[in-house]
Amino acid sequence: MGILSVLFGNNKTDFRKLIDQGALIVDVRSPQEFASGHIEGSINIPLNTIASKTDFLLNNQKTVSTVCLSGGRSSVAKAILKAAGIETFNGGAWNVLNQKIQ
Repeated sequence: MGILSVLFGNNKTDFRKLIDQGALIVDVRSPQEFASGHIEGSINIPLNTIASKTDFLLNNQKTVSTVCLSGGRSSVAKAILKAAGIETFNGGAWNVLNQKIQ
């Protein structure tokens, strides 16, 4: 597996299928970045607060796809959520994932 795949997610994941099955898209950018554009239906949990929201996400009992501007922060968020026992996929850049799931 290449280093970019490790950092930014596996591009073979069928995100459309995940979303259709009820996965939650968590945008880990700042509230200002989120306000400038985001995937419809996604929720904003900034990376610096994601660890404090693991109980909420666990109680939600949904698969999570993390997104950000380029995939770096969403990769970190994925690691945090996976360590908490949440099934998580790194969706990478929000605008790219938005195109994939349309």
